[in-house]
Amino acid sequence: MTSLAGKSVLLIVGGGIAAYKAHELVRLLKTRGAAIRIILTKAAEQFVTPLSLASLSGEKVHTSLFSLTDEVEMGHIQLSRAADLVVVAPATADLIAKMANGLAGDLATTTLLATDKPVLIAPAMNLRMWRHPATVRNVETLKRDGLALTGPNDGEMACGEFGPGRMAEPDEILAAIVGMLKPRAQPLAGKKVLITAGPTREPIDPVRFISNYSSGKQGYAIARAAVELGAETILVSGPVSLPIPPGVQMMPIETAQEMLEICQGELPADIAVFTAAVADWRVAAEAAEKLKKTGNAPPGLSLAENPDILATISRDPRRPRIVVGFAAETEKVTEHAAEKLKNKGCDLIVANDVGRESGVFGGDRNTVHLVSTAGIENWPNMSKDEVARKLMERLARMLAPDRKAAE
Repeated sequence: MTSLAGKSVLLIVGGGIAAYKAHELVRLLKTRGAAIRIILTKAAEQFVTPLSLASLSGEKVHTSLFSLTDEVEMGHIQLSRAADLVVVAPATADLIAKMANGLAGDLATTTLLATDKPVLIAPAMNLRMWRHPATVRNVETLKRDGLALTGPNDGEMACGEFGPGRMAEPDEILAAIVGMLKPRAQPLAGKKVLITAGPTREPIDPVRFISNYSSGKQGYAIARAAVELGAETILVSGPVSLPIPPGVQMMPIETAQEMLEICQGELPADIAVFTAAVADWRVAAEAAEKLKKTGNAPPGLSLAENPDILATISRDPRRPRIVVGFAAETEKVTEHAAEKLKNKGCDLIVANDVGRESGVFGGDRNTVHLVSTAGIENWPNMSKDEVARKLMERLARMLAPDRKAAE
């Protein structure tokens, strides 16, 4: 468990129902040894109290820009500069808009405008608010300004709707905080990592296609982890609704054939990780016009097999030193993965259960099994970011010149 002893975090709690998660986040930070100061917005006081957060943090909670006592004891300028990291959780649509436009009308926004320290935000809002062009524009502005984001996740919201906008869980926010406060060694500096993610879409006609439920979240998490470890990171992605991870070279594709061609064009590489859920089949002859119902039997679709990207790259003369495949199964997970390892010629298979009850497709957590010629290693249920970091650290050790010493 990484210690944060000697590190200071300023937590700004915005006014949303997700503010209740601030209690658990403060507790987790305290267990890591971090010093915590807290700013509570006026709206946040409708959901949590200064007393509860003060009790957990052991520090006074600040609420007003115009408190004479607070300004004498710990002015907003000192608050903005004293911490190693500023965390906004939840970051509401209102707070994000004010941050993006440099507004400073209360203690929280004034402190954010005055800080010269890294800022991490955990957005939380209704899915329509998250998808609104104004919020999209504001988030992009904050990214360009160098702010880091964790989440939001897909999930059920207090309003009863389901979709993106749910605040990241406290353990996920903690992982992001640790990553920002404890810069990782960069064992992959100077190395090239090729990653595929998301689904492919195989057209039937100009308006229909064959695809699957892959969200791309695990692949995107692996791309973020590769960047953190210093790698030149190429992300070949099918259509997903995810922000492009900072620092990656994005290569968007639609079909399996396009994905293969891009991957071959990016060789040589040191590591290739194939997380994409590639469609096994495509329509042999795409219709030039939209297929119509005729009142007779449905049109028959003649299918052709798509290229096997994992096997093709594994057998390429320019094969990466390490090739990793993913096996998304609904039954006999490790058995099918072991067979896939044997047939594809890769070095490692990461297997997981993607049955509907598992919640993996579209979810934020994963339970994986690493299958190699040495056997099967079962990992506990973790967030997809944790899986990504653990996997990339393992691959970096495998790539080390003295592999035995690195292991």
